[in-house]
Amino acid sequence: MKQKVVMGLSGGMDSTTLLGFFLEHGYSVECCIFYYGSKHNQWENKAAQDVLDFYKDVGSLVKGRLINISQIMKGFKSNLLLSGGDIPEGHYHAENMRQTVVPSRNLIFASIMAGIAESIGAEKIALGAHQGDHHIYPDCRAEFIKSLDETICLSSDRKVEVICPFLKDDKTSILQYGYAFKIPVPYHLTRTCYKDQAISCGKCGSCQERLSAFSFLGIADPIQYAEAK
Repeated sequence: MKQKVVMGLSGGMDSTTLLGFFLEHGYSVECCIFYYGSKHNQWENKAAQDVLDFYKDVGSLVKGRLINISQIMKGFKSNLLLSGGDIPEGHYHAENMRQTVVPSRNLIFASIMAGIAESIGAEKIALGAHQGDHHIYPDCRAEFIKSLDETICLSSDRKVEVICPFLKDDKTSILQYGYAFKIPVPYHLTRTCYKDQAISCGKCGSCQERLSAFSFLGIADPIQYAEAK
Protein backbone atom coordinates (compact mmCIF):
# COMPACT_ATOMS: atom_id res chain seq x y z
CA MET A 1 0.00 0.00 0.00
CA LYS A 2 1.27 3.45 -0.90
CA GLN A 3 2.13 5.90 1.87
CA LYS A 4 -0.34 8.75 2.24
CA VAL A 5 0.50 12.40 2.82
CA VAL A 6 -1.76 15.41 3.34
CA MET A 7 -0.43 18.72 2.05
CA GLY A 8 -1.54 22.26 1.34
CA LEU A 9 -1.77 23.11 -2.35
CA SER A 10 -1.96 26.83 -3.11
CA GLY A 11 -1.29 26.50 -6.82
CA GLY A 12 2.03 28.33 -6.46
CA MET A 13 5.51 27.18 -7.41
CA ASP A 14 6.49 25.78 -4.03
CA SER A 15 3.41 23.74 -3.20
CA THR A 16 3.08 22.45 -6.77
CA THR A 17 6.70 21.30 -6.67
CA LEU A 18 5.99 19.69 -3.30
CA LEU A 19 3.10 17.78 -4.88
CA GLY A 20 5.40 16.69 -7.71
CA PHE A 21 7.99 15.61 -5.15
CA PHE A 22 5.60 13.29 -3.33
CA LEU A 23 4.21 11.82 -6.54
CA GLU A 24 7.78 11.27 -7.74
CA HIS A 25 8.43 9.29 -4.56
CA GLY A 26 5.34 7.13 -4.91
CA TYR A 27 2.99 8.69 -2.37
CA SER A 28 -0.78 8.91 -2.51
CA VAL A 29 -1.47 12.62 -1.92
CA GLU A 30 -4.46 14.39 -0.39
CA CYS A 31 -4.29 18.11 -1.24
CA CYS A 32 -6.00 20.76 0.87
CA ILE A 33 -6.85 23.90 -1.10
CA PHE A 34 -7.62 26.67 1.37
CA TYR A 35 -9.92 29.58 0.69
CA TYR A 36 -9.10 31.98 3.52
CA GLY A 37 -9.99 35.40 2.13
CA SER A 38 -6.73 36.54 0.54
CA LYS A 39 -6.69 38.99 -2.36
CA HIS A 40 -5.30 36.37 -4.73
CA ASN A 41 -7.34 33.45 -3.39
CA GLN A 42 -9.68 33.02 -6.37
CA TRP A 43 -6.73 33.00 -8.76
CA GLU A 44 -4.53 30.64 -6.75
CA ASN A 45 -7.46 28.28 -6.09
CA LYS A 46 -8.04 28.08 -9.84
CA ALA A 47 -4.35 27.35 -10.37
CA ALA A 48 -4.47 24.63 -7.71
CA GLN A 49 -7.42 22.97 -9.43
CA ASP A 50 -5.65 23.18 -12.80
CA VAL A 51 -2.59 21.53 -11.26
CA LEU A 52 -4.74 18.77 -9.75
CA ASP A 53 -6.44 18.16 -13.10
CA PHE A 54 -3.04 17.92 -14.79
CA TYR A 55 -1.77 15.25 -12.40
CA LYS A 56 -5.05 13.30 -12.51
CA ASP A 57 -4.88 13.29 -16.31
CA VAL A 58 -1.44 11.65 -16.20
CA GLY A 59 -2.70 8.99 -13.80
CA SER A 60 -1.25 10.21 -10.50
CA LEU A 61 -2.80 9.20 -7.17
CA VAL A 62 -3.91 12.63 -6.02
CA LYS A 63 -7.09 14.01 -4.51
CA GLY A 64 -8.10 17.55 -3.60
CA ARG A 65 -10.55 19.22 -1.28
CA LEU A 66 -11.46 22.90 -1.09
CA ILE A 67 -11.62 24.13 2.51
CA ASN A 68 -13.33 27.48 3.12
CA ILE A 69 -12.11 29.13 6.32
CA SER A 70 -12.62 32.72 5.19
CA GLN A 71 -15.06 33.44 8.01
CA ILE A 72 -12.58 32.16 10.61
CA MET A 73 -9.83 34.46 9.33
CA LYS A 74 -12.06 37.44 8.62
CA GLY A 75 -10.67 40.45 10.46
CA PHE A 76 -7.13 39.10 10.74
CA LYS A 77 -4.65 41.93 10.15
CA SER A 78 -2.73 41.50 6.88
CA ASN A 79 -2.43 43.32 3.58
CA LEU A 80 -2.64 39.93 1.89
CA LEU A 81 -6.29 39.67 2.91
CA LEU A 82 -9.21 41.36 1.18
CA SER A 83 -9.73 43.46 4.32
CA GLY A 84 -6.14 44.78 4.28
CA GLY A 85 -4.25 47.53 2.45
CA ASP A 86 -2.34 47.42 -0.82
CA ILE A 87 0.02 44.59 -1.68
CA PRO A 88 3.58 45.94 -1.39
CA GLU A 89 5.88 45.88 -4.38
CA GLY A 90 9.61 45.31 -4.55
CA HIS A 91 12.07 42.63 -3.44
CA TYR A 92 10.73 39.67 -1.47
CA HIS A 93 13.12 40.31 1.43
CA ALA A 94 12.21 43.99 1.75
CA GLU A 95 10.76 44.96 5.11
CA ASN A 96 7.48 46.11 3.55
CA MET A 97 6.77 42.47 2.65
CA ARG A 98 6.01 41.88 6.34
CA GLN A 99 2.67 43.53 5.56
CA THR A 100 1.71 40.26 3.82
CA VAL A 101 2.14 38.09 6.93
CA VAL A 102 -1.17 36.45 7.88
CA PRO A 103 -1.15 35.71 11.63
CA SER A 104 -1.04 31.98 12.45
CA ARG A 105 -1.84 30.96 8.87
CA ASN A 106 0.39 27.89 8.73
CA LEU A 107 -0.61 26.91 12.26
CA ILE A 108 -4.28 26.96 11.27
CA PHE A 109 -3.67 25.16 7.97
CA ALA A 110 -1.52 22.51 9.65
CA SER A 111 -4.05 21.85 12.41
CA ILE A 112 -6.77 21.20 9.84
CA MET A 113 -4.49 18.99 7.74
CA ALA A 114 -3.43 17.03 10.84
CA GLY A 115 -7.06 16.27 11.63
CA ILE A 116 -7.64 15.11 8.06
CA ALA A 117 -4.46 13.00 8.09
CA GLU A 118 -5.43 11.21 11.29
CA SER A 119 -8.93 10.61 9.90
CA ILE A 120 -7.78 9.04 6.61
CA GLY A 121 -4.78 7.14 7.93
CA ALA A 122 -2.05 9.40 6.55
CA GLU A 123 1.13 9.43 8.60
CA LYS A 124 2.44 12.77 7.33
CA ILE A 125 1.34 16.30 6.65
CA ALA A 126 3.59 18.52 4.57
CA LEU A 127 4.23 22.24 4.13
CA GLY A 128 6.10 23.91 1.27
CA ALA A 129 8.06 26.35 3.46
CA HIS A 130 11.55 27.10 2.18
CA GLN A 131 14.65 29.13 3.02
CA GLY A 132 13.44 32.21 1.18
CA ASP A 133 10.41 32.48 3.48
CA HIS A 134 12.33 32.46 6.76
CA HIS A 135 13.14 36.17 6.92
CA ILE A 136 9.59 37.42 6.54
CA TYR A 137 7.30 34.66 7.77
CA PRO A 138 7.76 33.36 11.34
CA ASP A 139 5.56 30.33 10.64
CA CYS A 140 7.99 29.16 7.95
CA ARG A 141 11.09 29.01 10.15
CA ALA A 142 12.80 25.83 11.26
CA GLU A 143 12.07 26.38 14.95
CA PHE A 144 8.35 26.74 14.24
CA ILE A 145 8.26 23.62 12.07
CA LYS A 146 10.08 21.64 14.78
CA SER A 147 7.62 22.82 17.43
CA LEU A 148 4.65 22.16 15.12
CA ASP A 149 5.87 18.62 14.48
CA GLU A 150 6.16 17.96 18.22
CA THR A 151 2.70 19.38 18.90
CA ILE A 152 0.94 17.46 16.14
CA CYS A 153 2.81 14.29 17.03
CA LEU A 154 1.49 14.58 20.59
CA SER A 155 -2.02 15.64 19.60
CA SER A 156 -2.35 12.63 17.27
CA ASP A 157 -0.83 10.18 19.77
CA ARG A 158 2.20 9.94 17.46
CA LYS A 159 0.18 8.93 14.42
CA VAL A 160 1.03 12.06 12.35
CA GLU A 161 4.26 13.95 11.76
CA VAL A 162 5.04 17.24 10.01
CA ILE A 163 7.60 17.34 7.20
CA CYS A 164 8.99 20.20 5.11
CA PRO A 165 11.22 18.71 2.40
CA PHE A 166 12.28 22.13 1.07
CA LEU A 167 12.95 23.86 4.39
CA LYS A 168 16.68 24.34 3.67
CA ASP A 169 16.26 25.09 -0.04
CA ASP A 170 15.78 28.36 -1.90
CA LYS A 171 13.32 28.94 -4.73
CA THR A 172 15.96 28.32 -7.40
CA SER A 173 16.70 24.86 -5.97
CA ILE A 174 12.98 24.10 -5.78
CA LEU A 175 12.62 25.03 -9.45
CA GLN A 176 15.53 22.75 -10.35
CA TYR A 177 13.88 19.85 -8.53
CA GLY A 178 10.62 20.42 -10.37
CA TYR A 179 12.16 20.27 -13.82
CA ALA A 180 14.17 17.13 -12.92
CA PHE A 181 11.16 14.97 -11.95
CA LYS A 182 10.06 12.19 -14.33
CA ILE A 183 6.91 14.24 -14.85
CA PRO A 184 8.19 17.84 -14.82
CA VAL A 185 6.14 20.20 -12.68
CA PRO A 186 3.56 22.11 -14.78
CA TYR A 187 4.79 25.58 -13.89
CA HIS A 188 2.74 27.04 -16.74
CA LEU A 189 -0.36 26.31 -14.63
CA THR A 190 0.92 27.84 -11.39
CA ARG A 191 0.08 31.17 -9.74
CA THR A 192 2.52 33.11 -7.55
CA CYS A 193 1.31 36.72 -7.66
CA TYR A 194 -0.25 38.21 -4.51
CA LYS A 195 -2.46 40.75 -6.30
CA ASP A 196 -6.16 40.45 -7.09
CA GLN A 197 -5.87 40.29 -10.88
CA ALA A 198 -6.09 37.56 -13.47
CA ILE A 199 -2.61 38.15 -14.91
CA SER A 200 0.35 38.14 -12.53
CA CYS A 201 1.69 41.65 -11.86
CA GLY A 202 5.42 40.90 -12.07
CA LYS A 203 6.07 43.62 -9.46
CA CYS A 204 5.09 42.25 -6.04
CA GLY A 205 7.70 40.50 -3.91
CA SER A 206 6.31 37.07 -4.66
CA CYS A 207 6.46 37.63 -8.43
CA GLN A 208 9.96 39.10 -8.13
CA GLU A 209 11.27 36.06 -6.25
CA ARG A 210 9.77 33.72 -8.81
CA LEU A 211 11.19 35.67 -11.74
CA SER A 212 14.63 35.73 -10.10
CA ALA A 213 14.63 31.92 -9.80
CA PHE A 214 13.78 31.43 -13.48
CA SER A 215 16.31 34.07 -14.50
CA PHE A 216 19.09 32.48 -12.42
CA LEU A 217 18.55 29.16 -14.20
CA GLY A 218 18.28 30.82 -17.61
CA ILE A 219 14.75 29.50 -18.14
CA ALA A 220 11.87 31.60 -19.45
CA ASP A 221 8.99 31.76 -16.99
CA PRO A 222 6.07 30.10 -18.84
CA ILE A 223 3.32 32.30 -17.37
CA GLN A 224 2.13 35.72 -18.57
CA TYR A 225 2.83 38.95 -16.67
CA ALA A 226 1.14 42.34 -16.81
CA GLU A 227 4.54 44.04 -16.57
CA ALA A 228 7.35 43.29 -18.99
CA LYS A 229 9.79 40.76 -17.55
